[in-house]
Amino acid sequence: MIELDNVTKCYSGDTTIGPITTTIPEGGITALIGPNGAGKSTMMTMIGRLLGMDSGTIRVAGLNVHDTKSKDLAKILSILRQENHFVTKLTVRQLVGFGRFPHTQGRLTKGDEEIISRYIDFLHLEELQHRYLDQLSGGQRQRAYVAMVLAQETDYVLLDEPLNNLDIAHSVVMMRHLQRAAKEFGRTIIIVLHDINFAARYADYVVACKDGKIMEQGPVEEIMRDEVLSPIFNTPIEVIEGPRGLMACYH
Repeated sequence: MIELDNVTKCYSGDTTIGPITTTIPEGGITALIGPNGAGKSTMMTMIGRLLGMDSGTIRVAGLNVHDTKSKDLAKILSILRQENHFVTKLTVRQLVGFGRFPHTQGRLTKGDEEIISRYIDFLHLEELQHRYLDQLSGGQRQRAYVAMVLAQETDYVLLDEPLNNLDIAHSVVMMRHLQRAAKEFGRTIIIVLHDINFAARYADYVVACKDGKIMEQGPVEEIMRDEVLSPIFNTPIEVIEGPRGLMACYH
């Protein structure tokens, strides 16, 4: 599990994240939701040690994120940020191969090649694996990035707004892939989402943030309620039972 104990991050002015004390359960998809500026991405990047915290402790699978060696942390925790700056003259297969670096230090074995192929197939990238990243659509490129993170084969996967810049159709495809990955590979996937209906449809657990703090958290059916969501988003929200499950309607 992922545990945060009294974690804070202070920025200039009055902006402060935390203190946050919470436990994110193992297994399935946990969605971090909340309005812009709620602290969702900050919390995720602190868990992934891409951003330092000013106080508190974060543990992933019992390991203290602050003082665990990078090579050890990278074998249990992987993270995909919003901004990716990979060289565009990489092929899809080369990109996915970067996910094996914590295990191989760049010396790929036959076993690593099989793992790379597994996730290329899983994300339906077989016909694109020898194409360069700048030859792909936004949706295809995002699938390649996710394949890279999955190829790292960590128990915990952090994804910061992986639906950013994707249309609805590609977003649905991506969430279905992630849902399958959590179930078939036994991963714990923590994902920052802006659209709470994707959280309602595909997540198992929801953490709702506002003003740098966690306001509510629990199973989807506990959080997807009018009286919970409306004050978090500062707007009337009605949750109804649709043909595909719970759905939030803004008023």
